Amino acid sequence: MRLVVLGRQGSGKGTQCVLLSRYYAVPHISTGDMLRSAVKAGTPIGLKVREIIGRGALIPDDIVTDMVFNRLMEGDVRNLGFILDGFPRTVAQAEALEQMLGESGLDRAVELDVPSELTIRRLTARRVCSDCGAIYSTHKPPKFNWTCDICGGEVVQRDDDREESIRKRLALYDTETLPVVQWYEKRSLLSRITGTGSQSAVLKRIQKALTGVVP
Repeated sequence: MRLVVLGRQGSGKGTQCVLLSRYYAVPHISTGDMLRSAVKAGTPIGLKVREIIGRGALIPDDIVTDMVFNRLMEGDVRNLGFILDGFPRTVAQAEALEQMLGESGLDRAVELDVPSELTIRRLTARRVCSDCGAIYSTHKPPKFNWTCDICGGEVVQRDDDREESIRKRLALYDTETLPVVQWYEKRSLLSRITGTGSQSAVLKRIQKALTGVVP
């Protein structure tokens, strides 16, 4: 499988990518996770990314494209395919991905369609373990004192989950990433999925859209 999952921040694409990865036994490649790992490690790229995320801006194409290209060259991806989460975010990135894949191409691009105000409510309530990345919310917190149930790390609100940053990112999605949705639509590669409802209901909608497209 070679799949791209698109959607506004807070649309649930990360959760659905994990579920799809387990169901189809295909690597889930999250550019957000890769970038956050760089930030946590304090690498030069990580420090630059921290400042950009704090402003609610998109990471420059060259940084993200290089990271994705290197990941696509690894053995598990070459053998099994991929589910891309958070890439491409611009038409330039979509064109770069097309060149990377060559004749093998892309099987499908899926867009999760969720209203902006709902994504804002989801994201402002989101809390994340600073160590393992496990996701919680103010509605479903960890069992004890904002300590991660999985690894014991501190569960915090990320800077980019504050409302001001969220609204900037949503505006950038409309200007930068909606053209990518249209780009795939023109190539008859797009499935638009309603992203509201339970996780299992959304997953079933995606699986139905992929029937006949992937094994």
